[in-house]
Amino acid sequence: MITAAALAALAVACALGAWRFTTARWTSRSPRVAILLWQSLGVTWGLATTGAMLAYAVQPYEVGVLPGLLAFAQGMAPGEPWDLAHLLAMVAGITCLTVLVVVLLTAGVQALRARRRHRALLALISHDNPVLPGVRVLDHPSAAAYCVPGLRSQVVVSEGALKLLSEDELTAVLAHEAAHVRERHDLVLLPFAALRRALPWSKVVSDAQSQVELLVEMAADDRARRYCSPRRLATALLRFGTAGAMPTPQGMISLHAHHVMARVDRLIKPDPDLAPGLRYMLLACSVTLVTSASLLWVYQL
Repeated sequence: MITAAALAALAVACALGAWRFTTARWTSRSPRVAILLWQSLGVTWGLATTGAMLAYAVQPYEVGVLPGLLAFAQGMAPGEPWDLAHLLAMVAGITCLTVLVVVLLTAGVQALRARRRHRALLALISHDNPVLPGVRVLDHPSAAAYCVPGLRSQVVVSEGALKLLSEDELTAVLAHEAAHVRERHDLVLLPFAALRRALPWSKVVSDAQSQVELLVEMAADDRARRYCSPRRLATALLRFGTAGAMPTPQGMISLHAHHVMARVDRLIKPDPDLAPGLRYMLLACSVTLVTSASLLWVYQL
């Protein structure tokens, strides 16, 4: 019972933490740390929510969640007789865990299929450019720049973008998209998109997804700043924002117009980085959250 209560308290703490985190102002100063904290909150909430129900369900076995589930699957008799409350908790816990896993897998499969279809389409409507090695040029008059993530990742720009941007601005945009590919931001975004599908009514989940999308763009901006002028990237963002850029294909990551001014202001007038002590404290908090939930699945209190 203590394990179930601890997991329930951890789930509530993560939900409250996520609610408060949506209004945090320090995240733009260290987007990678903020992304890690968001990930740890999401993983811990999922483990704690389902774990609380399952911990109560396997209480008659007087062991942890995982050993109890294993004993249940093997048909072992518990030390105490089952009652309706424990059986209902088992059904609810397994159902919630299954829904979360299935939604995540479904989102992943749909993204893979969309990228496979888009790669086939790119082979027909795009071409290589000797001036831009490794970049596919899309035969479209509207401005577009995005990446197709995966094992065979591609960076794509449109003819409209080539005409819209100067050489330095194009370099900044390509560096931004290459950062998305290198840091596999598609995998960062996938769980939040899946959770949004599982809980479409939750404003906290919606805000969390929006926050992570912005943080991913800021992280890519930071990587791009190593190879180009921040002002060039800022002017490229403004050009895309005012030129009516074409929508990004499903499953891709693009330099889109959302939160343009927040990113432009950050590039032109950057805030100081987080103090090392605060950064390490946030990283330790992230690790502690996930570790605590994982240990409570294995051991009984």
